[in-house]
Amino acid sequence: MLIGIDASRAISPAPTGTETYSCEIIRALLQLDRENSYRLYTRAPVPREFFSAQSPTFGVQSPKSDVRRPASDHELRNTQYAIRSLPFPRAWTHARLSYEMLAHAPDVLWVPAHVLPAIHPRRSIVTVHDLGQFYFPEAYPPATRLYHFWSTRWNARAASHIFADSLATKNDLMRFCQVAPEKISVVYPAYDAQLYQPVRDAARIEAVREKYHVGIDYIITVGTIHPRKNYTQLLDAFASLRPETWNLKLVIVGKRGWLYDEIFKQTQSLRLSISFLEYVPPEDLPSLLSGARAFVFPSLHEGFGLPILEAQACGVPVICSNTSSLPEAAGQGALLVDPRDEDAIADGIARVLSDRALREELIARGFENVKRFSWEESAGKVQRVLSQKTA
Repeated sequence: MLIGIDASRAISPAPTGTETYSCEIIRALLQLDRENSYRLYTRAPVPREFFSAQSPTFGVQSPKSDVRRPASDHELRNTQYAIRSLPFPRAWTHARLSYEMLAHAPDVLWVPAHVLPAIHPRRSIVTVHDLGQFYFPEAYPPATRLYHFWSTRWNARAASHIFADSLATKNDLMRFCQVAPEKISVVYPAYDAQLYQPVRDAARIEAVREKYHVGIDYIITVGTIHPRKNYTQLLDAFASLRPETWNLKLVIVGKRGWLYDEIFKQTQSLRLSISFLEYVPPEDLPSLLSGARAFVFPSLHEGFGLPILEAQACGVPVICSNTSSLPEAAGQGALLVDPRDEDAIADGIARVLSDRALREELIARGFENVKRFSWEESAGKVQRVLSQKTA
């Protein structure tokens, strides 16, 4: 069977959650499956080894980076997969990928991190990561909100099967898009267990601290800067802690998303000790996490919450929201708080900072929790559905 995969998001030079998911699960699937053939569609050329299990976790540097160009037929072949590079200036999914589906359709198409093209095979499968726009439409600019509403409903209607990141997302698909439960399979994301481990080397941690100017005592959060991440409540909670008495800094790792102006205005008005780091490459993030006193994830809604697993795997005590899929992802390895209550967030941070026994318990439970997740297991679930002969 020939399986096509939209790998356009997997080669992002600065991957966030969905891009990391796309890259890692494709790699695990290619490593696992020796029965089917694969064709990976990208918007730019990538080197032959990019999707091998031994490649770095992070994406290619840029479409113009110094990588080997593909052969004249635009395909790079390995034993069981080909990379099909399809450069196109705009509307890549619905124009260029649609044309590819019309001209050279695979037996089944899987889109792990975006939307199904307008033209697609009868058996087309998509991963839906979350439906936060249905809960917090005001957290999106109008055009973005409309696109998310449309693309989610289009995926729900057009796909022959859907992978959901969590049971919470599956329930949301059933509630908001009237998708039949048998059409949805829950496939949890995972984390890079080789990369995300506790960093014991004090010199390495100190070097990363100095590189990003975060100081010695800090708490950290990771996520794109936009309203749904709930940074305004986190900032108010942090201010109420009187961080100057703790000599404490807040480190926010994440690129600017949308509607972020109020967050930066709030930061200036509160005069807090905060570091905004636009992007930290994966090779530095474990050290930055390991050096933190706590990891805080106050998001209003998530389809899963991959940064929680990464923090737990690095041995950082985790405080996270008690909403959507986050208790499902965090398991028993996090202190759960109400993200709408700044006092609850502040109290949770204070408890973790001041209670050594609680910190040690959360760390130990976090290590146990991450054992539930692996890309190999997730890829196995994906393979079983992709390999079915019927929808």
